[in-house]
Amino acid sequence: MIEELKALIQSIESPIHQALYASLFTWALTALGAAFVFFFKSINRAIFDGMLGFTGGVMVAASFWSLLSPAIEMSDGEGFIKVMPAAIGFLGGALMLYSLDKVLPHLHINFKQSEAEGVKTDWHRSTLLVLAITLHNIPEGLAIGVLFGGAAVGFEGASIGGAIALAIGIGIQNFPEGMAVSMPLRRQGLSRWKSFNYGQLSAIVEPVAACLGAWAVMTFQPILPYALAFAAGAMIFVVVEEVIPETQRDKYTDIAVLGFIGGFIIMMMLDVGLG
Repeated sequence: MIEELKALIQSIESPIHQALYASLFTWALTALGAAFVFFFKSINRAIFDGMLGFTGGVMVAASFWSLLSPAIEMSDGEGFIKVMPAAIGFLGGALMLYSLDKVLPHLHINFKQSEAEGVKTDWHRSTLLVLAITLHNIPEGLAIGVLFGGAAVGFEGASIGGAIALAIGIGIQNFPEGMAVSMPLRRQGLSRWKSFNYGQLSAIVEPVAACLGAWAVMTFQPILPYALAFAAGAMIFVVVEEVIPETQRDKYTDIAVLGFIGGFIIMMMLDVGLG
C-alpha cells in the first residue's frame, strides 16, 4: 500500500502539483473534522485538550524528524559550519511567526475575547478564532511544499517517502483542528453550516503555502536547508506560543501531555517508517 502511494505521487511530474495534492489532503481532513459540528454541538473538554496535545506532539516531531534533521544532513561542512543553515533558518521561521503574531489580529481557542492578540480590532470572535488557526497552518503547508520540492531536485535527506509521511502526519493532526474551530463557533450560536465553513476555511491556506514552498525550493535550490529549518522554527513557535498554552487552562493537563506524547510517537514512526 505504501509503495503504491509513493509510486502514485512520483507519477505526478510536477513537484508543485505533488505539494498541492498533498496539502489538499491535509485540508480535506480539516474539513472532515469540522464536519463533526453537524452531529455534535460540543466536545468533552478532556478529549479536546488531549487532541490539542496530540497536535502539538505531531508538530514537534515533524519539526525535527522531517525538517531539522534533513536540513542538517544536507548541509555542507562539519561541526558548527554544518549546523549553521539549520540554525539560521530555524531562527528566521520563529521570527516570522513572532512578527505575524504581533500584527495579525487573532484569538486562541480557549481564550477570552479580551485576550485577543495582534493589532486591536473590533472583529467578531469567530473571525479571530479562524485567523488564529490560519496562522497556525501557514508553516504546515510551507513544510509540505518545501519537502516535496527538495525531494524533486534530489537533495540528500529529502525524499518522497518523507514528504508523504509529513503530509499524513499533518493531515492526522488537522482533523482535531477542524473540530477545534467549528465546535466553539457552534457553541457561540453560529449555524452548523457557518461553523463548518469557518472550520474548513482555516486550512485553505495550506495548499497556497505548499505550492509557494515547492516553487521557492525548485527555483532557488541552495535555500533548501534554510527553508526546511525555517518551516521547523515556525512550527515550534506555534506549538510553544499557542498549542501548549491552550491545553493548560483547565484540569486536564495530564491528558494533554499524554496526547502530546502520542502525537510525537506517531509522527516519529511515520517519518522513520516511510522516509
